Amino acid sequence: MSGIAGIYERSGAPVNRALLRALTHSLNYCGPDARDTWASGAVGFGHTMLRTTRESQNERQPASVDGHFWITADARIDCRVELVAEMTLADAAHAGLARQAATDSDLVLRAYATWGEDCVQHLRGDFSFAIWDARKKLLFCARDHFGVKPFYYAEPGEVFLFSNVLDCLRQHPEVSGDLNEAAIGDFLLFGLNCDEATTSFRDIRRLPAAHSMTVSTEGLRMRRYWSAPTAGRIRYKRPEDFVEHFQILLQDAVADRLRTERVGILLSGGLDSGTVATTARDLSRAAGGTKDLRAYTVVYKSLIPDEEGEYASQVAQFLNIPIQFIAMDALRPFERWNDPELRWPEPVDDPFFAGLFDQFGAIAADCRVALSGEGSDNLMHFQMWPYVKSMVRNREWLTLLTQTPRYLSARQSPLPGLFRRAAGLIGRDPTAPIFPKWLAPDFARRLNLEDRARQWSELPTSQPHPVLPKAHASLSVPHWAAMFELQHAGFTRKTVEVRHPFIDLRVVNFLLALPPFPYFFKKNLLREATAGRMPESARTRRKTPLEGDPLSKHLQHLGTKWLDELDWSAEMDSFTDRRLMQPFQNDSNAEQLQSNIRPLCLNFWLQSARKVRYNFCAEVRNA
Repeated sequence: MSGIAGIYERSGAPVNRALLRALTHSLNYCGPDARDTWASGAVGFGHTMLRTTRESQNERQPASVDGHFWITADARIDCRVELVAEMTLADAAHAGLARQAATDSDLVLRAYATWGEDCVQHLRGDFSFAIWDARKKLLFCARDHFGVKPFYYAEPGEVFLFSNVLDCLRQHPEVSGDLNEAAIGDFLLFGLNCDEATTSFRDIRRLPAAHSMTVSTEGLRMRRYWSAPTAGRIRYKRPEDFVEHFQILLQDAVADRLRTERVGILLSGGLDSGTVATTARDLSRAAGGTKDLRAYTVVYKSLIPDEEGEYASQVAQFLNIPIQFIAMDALRPFERWNDPELRWPEPVDDPFFAGLFDQFGAIAADCRVALSGEGSDNLMHFQMWPYVKSMVRNREWLTLLTQTPRYLSARQSPLPGLFRRAAGLIGRDPTAPIFPKWLAPDFARRLNLEDRARQWSELPTSQPHPVLPKAHASLSVPHWAAMFELQHAGFTRKTVEVRHPFIDLRVVNFLLALPPFPYFFKKNLLREATAGRMPESARTRRKTPLEGDPLSKHLQHLGTKWLDELDWSAEMDSFTDRRLMQPFQNDSNAEQLQSNIRPLCLNFWLQSARKVRYNFCAEVRNA
């Protein structure tokens, strides 16, 4: 993980080098190990380095190949040996890379030198980068397939600005602080901006996941270079072959994320993170593996019932990994919201957002890399009916006759689901999206928010998967990019890079090609893959949500008097009608409470965001 920034004067004017240095300096917290800038004529790059791989120990950026191509990148490249082999086949000049400890940025730059804009078809991993092509006089930018690495840009006048940190662009004097009302409307409805191409600020946009962009004097051109596959199909005769294939792919995915000496694991006590921890421990015992693994678990000790700590402790003890518990019981809603060290770039619908800073602060004290188990829940979302229709469509009669009875005998009673559907017929479904009554009427009408709420009430299905429609569609929701950006140093201001082995192209492509039964049913694939490698109590544990809601508990203890004493930003009157806000103690369920707390989240964020100062060094002011 590193900080990147750049300026391209499309008018041909020389880059303001003092301004470039100031923008780069603002990224120091993303990369404290080295800082440098490069400028030539109308273009300039900045980079702050955080060394998180063995190959990065001697890396310097911005970097160049023969002076024709320059790069600034926040990148971690997977399948490195395969990539070098592909480049060598295309151009023998790259053969030496196989004998060198090539840096990730060097691999990206050489891939561009080999294939041009099509380089993204050959890259695997997490990346956000910009390349200046001096021969073609154009800027090429790209963001990885799932949006793990952020990329923001702005176009004030003839200037093109970019960074992987939103607040960096806000420092530029020509970028306004005007809000994007559509993004604010989305936040109040859903808790995040559902338009992956925009941000909460009118002048600042984001490059969506799996997109690349070219910028020249002729304008800006953007294209999607990848979509989750729908045609994959893997069918083995032996059930154990599915498990073995998955184990090999997950080992490769974890190994590519262990290229450093010490790694933390976000261990929740569930099956997903336990599987990642088990795989990492197996790899650490191999020659040259990461020897120092540490686990970090967020727990509630007394506020609400919480078994995560106990199960996480069992997994850590079984694997002989030291574990640190980070208790959240004492954290109050909106605690430290005005702390300048906890300033967050966009609104977040979590009143306990300070806990994320505490968690990452604890990890950063020991590690620069942390592994997460996120992704498995979505990719293994179980649906039997589309699978049945697929077997009928493909005339797989033997499979249909064997698997369907097995499923019917293994599943739980269908009565709870029938009761839920019946409740939806005779009255409002309590799990349906909530349209807030407290939205300012003019604001809601102007942005047509009622239609917007209906539009996002279901998963997108523009290109449905024939067997796994919900698992496939879940990869297209904006929640992924939002989660990744929350974990980035541009938000946490902590030198921790989170890596996601389940969000790996090899693993994703494999899972989207599998039959869901029996492998996704109760996550049998993970349970079989970890048999004998993690404690049985955790391996066979059923997925259980937290019992109780921390926010409800705190409001019960604190009362609501403190809410009446809040200072409200004057801008809030444009978005909400406070007279229509309901008392929190009347909220009957967690979703209603979460909806009604969003105006407060927005209010606190507005007050914090308006404190972002345009602090430029003296040489910029005198430029």
